[in-house]
Amino acid sequence: MKDDVGKRMPKAGRKNGKRVACIGAGPASLTVARDLAPLGYEVTVFDGEAKAGGFIRTQIPRFRLPESVIDEETGYILDLGVTFRSGQRIDSMKALLAGEVDGLFDAVFVGCGAPRGRDLDLPGRREAAASIHIGIDWLASVSFGHITKIGRRVIVLGGGNTAMDCCRSARRLGGKDVKVIVRSGFDEMKASPWEKEDAQHEGIPILNFHVPKAFVHDGGKLTGMLFEIVEARYDDKGRRSLVPTGEPDAFYECDEVLVAVGQENAFPWIERDCGIGFDQWGLPRLGQDTHQSTVPHVFFGGDAAFGPKNIITAVAHGHEAAVSIDRLLHGEDIAQRPAPMTNLMSQKMGIHEWSYDNDTVNDERYKVPWAQAEAALASIKVEVELGFDAATAFKEAGRCLNCDVQTVFTASTCIECDACVDICPMDCITFTGDGEEAELRQRLKAPALNLTQDLYVAGPLKTGRVMVKDEDVCLHCGLCAERCPTGAWDMQKFLLNTTQAGPACRDKPALAQQPGVAA
Repeated sequence: MKDDVGKRMPKAGRKNGKRVACIGAGPASLTVARDLAPLGYEVTVFDGEAKAGGFIRTQIPRFRLPESVIDEETGYILDLGVTFRSGQRIDSMKALLAGEVDGLFDAVFVGCGAPRGRDLDLPGRREAAASIHIGIDWLASVSFGHITKIGRRVIVLGGGNTAMDCCRSARRLGGKDVKVIVRSGFDEMKASPWEKEDAQHEGIPILNFHVPKAFVHDGGKLTGMLFEIVEARYDDKGRRSLVPTGEPDAFYECDEVLVAVGQENAFPWIERDCGIGFDQWGLPRLGQDTHQSTVPHVFFGGDAAFGPKNIITAVAHGHEAAVSIDRLLHGEDIAQRPAPMTNLMSQKMGIHEWSYDNDTVNDERYKVPWAQAEAALASIKVEVELGFDAATAFKEAGRCLNCDVQTVFTASTCIECDACVDICPMDCITFTGDGEEAELRQRLKAPALNLTQDLYVAGPLKTGRVMVKDEDVCLHCGLCAERCPTGAWDMQKFLLNTTQAGPACRDKPALAQQPGVAA
């Protein structure tokens, strides 16, 4: 369905004489390049690998994200006139700042990720080292084709998305008995719910509340692992601790172990006397919003900034860092962050007519078709999710609840007739006395049990009551606004545009202050 989108891409801007170096070619660095190149900055991206993409290319298996997609997406950015120094790893920050690598740069962005996986120093680790692998390193070796097979029995340690990628990759490289073993409970695992579901769909069991105690070996040959069985207990402040149950230790046979228990930042190439400060955890000292280090023209983003997160967080860091760089190189205070543009516009077109499709459907979510299990598990490169056909995609899009269309309540025009309460199909509107949130949630028409979703509270009204709406179950159907006799309810489309690097993020005309820098 997708046509060529090349014409929709921004174009390289007229050079403004300013140079920016991006260390690492992952999503954070590429976002900085994408934002600054159209403004005329000369952006150079350094990476030790042959192709751009960073951990997207080396850590996400091809059965989830085909390499052709990565090539296309990174290509759009590199085609903006960005200089890509492939195979050139930066070994010294001092040399880079001194202009000894590729000349002087006006700003440096560090987006090298968190390239070091955590290890487990347990009995037997050194003796059986040949059969125990760090998850992210193993995934990279698989991605580059250095590893093409694995033992029949595999244990994956860890409960994050990396662990899910490891176990599913192991199934495709010959692992017949692959299991994930986690110290926490199933719900506390850091892996996304759908990642856990996909692993279980492929027949991979997940064993919870097992704390690894030892790698068991016979003369250096790994034979299995020993685990202590624990349970979660919580104190009066809700803090969790894992307490042994007293059950006998569990032993599981295995031929190889993949350790995916977390990642750490590693900056061996940044000399500690170059001016960049680090905290006790080895993370750079940064402005929370500006991403600026203790060296004013050096910025960090992605996993390299505040520790491992995810791709979309890295992209957000890149946008913010690009704003900081643009303001810095135009002589402006980078601590002054431009506010995003927000707007609400009524969607009402008639008494019972809206400019959006407000009909709701009871259809369950359509499942994305998968490749046949025999084919999917036979190759590491066969994409699992096939995507919807056009007809199903249209039906799935029809389930959209229009979450950008907000119910807006005007307390001054409400006559408390309760008509909206009567007509709401989800019982999510209640008029009641005010109170503390925890108590208020329990006495709504339908108790609001999802504590992660804020309540919409408006008032006080003429009777002293407040209107409380549980946004978690609202269908955005607009029936409350249609039924309201005074127009106290309205359906308004919400628009949010975050300010990105460029003239819109600056305080004053750049040319008047910086003659050598183009706007």
